[in-house]
Amino acid sequence: MDGKGAWRDDVFVERLLRSMKYEEVYLHAYDSVSEAKTSIGRHLTFYNETRPHSTQGGRSPDQAYFNPPRPIPAAA
Repeated sequence: MDGKGAWRDDVFVERLLRSMKYEEVYLHAYDSVSEAKTSIGRHLTFYNETRPHSTQGGRSPDQAYFNPPRPIPAAA
């Protein structure tokens, strides 16, 4: 199982959905589907752009992806 459907892919998605449910969905009582879509979209933007992640050294996913750490130069 190294390609599509690998268990490693599901781990990341399940973790994202768990965080979204506990940090957004369970805390709000939406009056309509459009309100839920807007609120969840806003939360996903926060999750990717602002929220620090311990696995990324306190950086957001956008910071980790768009600004990777510089490699350590090899000794001469």
